[in-house]
Amino acid sequence: MKEVTIYCDGSSLGNGQAEPRAAAVALLNFRDQWRAFGCYLGMATNQQAEIVAAAVGLEQLREPCRVRVLTDSRYVVETMAGRFRRKSNHEWWARLDKARDAHRIEWEWIKGHAGHNAQEAVDRAARRIAALGRVDESVLREAADALASSAAG
Repeated sequence: MKEVTIYCDGSSLGNGQAEPRAAAVALLNFRDQWRAFGCYLGMATNQQAEIVAAAVGLEQLREPCRVRVLTDSRYVVETMAGRFRRKSNHEWWARLDKARDAHRIEWEWIKGHAGHNAQEAVDRAARRIAALGRVDESVLREAADALASSAAG
Protein backbone atom coordinates (compact mmCIF):
# COMPACT_ATOMS: atom_id res chain seq x y z
CA MET A 1 0.00 0.00 0.00
CA LYS A 2 1.15 3.50 -0.80
CA GLU A 3 1.82 5.75 2.19
CA VAL A 4 0.29 9.22 1.99
CA THR A 5 0.28 12.10 4.46
CA ILE A 6 -2.59 14.58 4.44
CA TYR A 7 -2.69 17.91 6.25
CA CYS A 8 -6.16 19.39 6.28
CA ASP A 9 -7.92 22.45 7.62
CA GLY A 10 -11.24 24.16 7.31
CA SER A 11 -12.07 27.80 7.78
CA SER A 12 -15.38 29.53 8.31
CA LEU A 13 -15.13 33.30 8.20
CA GLY A 14 -18.04 34.66 10.19
CA ASN A 15 -18.58 31.31 11.93
CA GLY A 16 -21.78 31.47 13.94
CA GLN A 17 -23.02 34.59 12.15
CA ALA A 18 -25.81 34.97 9.62
CA GLU A 19 -23.76 34.30 6.48
CA PRO A 20 -20.47 32.52 7.07
CA ARG A 21 -18.11 31.79 4.17
CA ALA A 22 -16.40 28.46 4.59
CA ALA A 23 -13.70 26.56 2.73
CA ALA A 24 -11.84 23.30 3.17
CA VAL A 25 -8.30 22.51 2.00
CA ALA A 26 -6.11 19.41 2.07
CA LEU A 27 -2.41 19.13 1.29
CA LEU A 28 -1.30 15.66 0.22
CA ASN A 29 2.26 14.39 0.34
CA PHE A 30 3.35 11.26 -1.49
CA ARG A 31 7.06 10.58 -1.97
CA ASP A 32 7.93 14.20 -1.15
CA GLN A 33 5.55 15.54 -3.80
CA TRP A 34 2.93 18.01 -2.53
CA ARG A 35 -0.48 18.63 -4.07
CA ALA A 36 -3.25 20.83 -2.71
CA PHE A 37 -7.00 20.41 -3.12
CA GLY A 38 -9.82 22.54 -1.85
CA CYS A 39 -13.45 23.43 -2.05
CA TYR A 40 -15.57 26.43 -1.23
CA LEU A 41 -18.50 25.48 0.99
CA GLY A 42 -20.35 28.77 1.34
CA MET A 43 -22.58 28.76 4.38
CA ALA A 44 -21.02 26.13 6.63
CA THR A 45 -19.69 26.12 10.17
CA ASN A 46 -16.05 25.74 11.10
CA GLN A 47 -16.72 22.17 12.31
CA GLN A 48 -18.33 21.28 8.99
CA ALA A 49 -15.40 22.79 7.09
CA GLU A 50 -12.95 20.74 9.18
CA ILE A 51 -14.83 17.52 8.39
CA VAL A 52 -14.90 18.30 4.66
CA ALA A 53 -11.19 19.17 4.63
CA ALA A 54 -10.35 15.61 5.70
CA ALA A 55 -12.81 14.21 3.15
CA VAL A 56 -11.35 16.34 0.34
CA GLY A 57 -7.91 14.89 0.94
CA LEU A 58 -9.08 11.29 1.12
CA GLU A 59 -11.30 11.68 -1.96
CA GLN A 60 -8.19 12.33 -4.08
CA LEU A 61 -6.77 8.86 -3.44
CA ARG A 62 -7.43 6.49 -6.34
CA GLU A 63 -6.50 3.25 -4.59
CA PRO A 64 -6.39 1.95 -1.01
CA CYS A 65 -3.56 3.61 0.91
CA ARG A 66 -2.07 3.87 4.36
CA VAL A 67 -2.83 7.43 5.30
CA ARG A 68 -1.73 9.70 8.09
CA VAL A 69 -4.27 12.53 8.43
CA LEU A 70 -3.10 15.54 10.44
CA THR A 71 -5.58 18.22 11.46
CA ASP A 72 -5.84 20.91 14.09
CA SER A 73 -9.45 19.80 14.71
CA ARG A 74 -9.79 17.75 17.87
CA TYR A 75 -13.44 17.39 16.88
CA VAL A 76 -12.49 15.42 13.75
CA VAL A 77 -9.73 13.36 15.38
CA GLU A 78 -11.74 12.39 18.46
CA THR A 79 -14.88 11.63 16.46
CA MET A 80 -13.06 9.47 13.92
CA ALA A 81 -11.32 7.65 16.79
CA GLY A 82 -14.74 6.90 18.29
CA ARG A 83 -14.23 9.00 21.42
CA PHE A 84 -16.81 11.68 20.53
CA ARG A 85 -20.41 10.83 19.63
CA ARG A 86 -21.84 12.21 16.43
CA LYS A 87 -24.66 14.41 17.66
CA SER A 88 -24.91 16.62 14.57
CA ASN A 89 -23.41 17.21 11.12
CA HIS A 90 -24.48 13.73 10.02
CA GLU A 91 -24.45 14.48 6.27
CA TRP A 92 -20.92 15.89 6.59
CA TRP A 93 -19.72 12.83 8.52
CA ALA A 94 -21.28 10.57 5.87
CA ARG A 95 -19.06 12.20 3.24
CA LEU A 96 -15.97 11.61 5.36
CA ASP A 97 -16.99 8.03 6.13
CA LYS A 98 -17.37 7.27 2.43
CA ALA A 99 -13.97 8.86 1.66
CA ARG A 100 -12.14 6.88 4.34
CA ASP A 101 -13.66 3.44 3.75
CA ALA A 102 -10.96 2.00 1.47
CA HIS A 103 -7.99 3.21 3.49
CA ARG A 104 -6.03 2.45 6.66
CA ILE A 105 -5.97 5.77 8.44
CA GLU A 106 -4.08 7.16 11.41
CA TRP A 107 -5.84 10.30 12.70
CA GLU A 108 -3.50 12.77 14.37
CA TRP A 109 -4.14 16.11 16.04
CA ILE A 110 -1.59 18.84 15.40
CA LYS A 111 -1.61 22.17 17.20
CA GLY A 112 -2.76 24.93 14.88
CA HIS A 113 -0.88 28.22 14.52
CA ALA A 114 2.22 26.68 16.10
CA GLY A 115 4.64 27.29 13.23
CA HIS A 116 4.35 23.89 11.50
CA ASN A 117 4.91 24.67 7.79
CA ALA A 118 2.31 22.31 6.34
CA GLN A 119 -0.38 23.19 8.87
CA GLU A 120 0.24 26.91 8.39
CA ALA A 121 0.07 26.53 4.59
CA VAL A 122 -3.21 24.61 4.65
CA ASP A 123 -4.72 27.06 7.15
CA ARG A 124 -3.68 30.06 5.04
CA ALA A 125 -5.12 28.49 1.87
CA ALA A 126 -8.45 27.66 3.55
CA ARG A 127 -8.80 31.21 4.87
CA ARG A 128 -7.96 32.73 1.49
CA ILE A 129 -10.47 30.55 -0.38
CA ALA A 130 -13.17 31.35 2.19
CA ALA A 131 -12.44 35.06 1.80
CA LEU A 132 -12.47 34.85 -2.01
CA GLY A 133 -15.73 32.92 -2.04
CA ARG A 134 -14.39 30.43 -4.60
CA VAL A 135 -11.57 27.99 -5.17
CA ASP A 136 -8.60 29.67 -6.79
CA GLU A 137 -6.07 27.24 -8.23
CA SER A 138 -3.25 29.73 -7.67
CA VAL A 139 -3.95 29.67 -3.91
CA LEU A 140 -3.73 25.88 -3.90
CA ARG A 141 -0.60 25.85 -6.07
CA GLU A 142 1.06 28.43 -3.80
CA ALA A 143 0.38 26.25 -0.73
CA ALA A 144 1.88 23.16 -2.37
CA ASP A 145 4.83 25.08 -3.83
CA ALA A 146 5.67 26.62 -0.45
CA LEU A 147 6.11 23.15 1.01
CA ALA A 148 8.08 21.86 -1.94
CA SER A 149 10.41 24.87 -1.62
CA SER A 150 10.89 24.44 2.13
CA ALA A 151 11.69 20.73 1.68
CA ALA A 152 14.25 21.50 -1.05
CA GLY A 153 15.91 24.29 0.87
